[in-house]
Amino acid sequence: MVIHFKVDGHLACGHKGNNLSSSPELNRVKCRSCRNTDAYKNARKDQRNAARRAARHAKATNHASSWRSEWIERLTAMTGLQRLPRGFTGQAFV
Repeated sequence: MVIHFKVDGHLACGHKGNNLSSSPELNRVKCRSCRNTDAYKNARKDQRNAARRAARHAKATNHASSWRSEWIERLTAMTGLQRLPRGFTGQAFV
């Protein structure tokens, strides 16, 4: 069964009919005509960019604090006294 892309209450490919199945979800669209429209391509691009922005934001917030704690854990796991690298407060031994 062909599923069309519905945007603003209309089908992107321009087909008309009461029995046509449609969806605003991009991954469910199977109609080739709908997939070749600018509306579908722009929606796909916006979805991809939003996902990239969210991933980049999550990576930046996790990476900023987690690398320090991971480094401290790594050094404490080593035998003997290990000195923290520059940038850590006081460069204490762990």
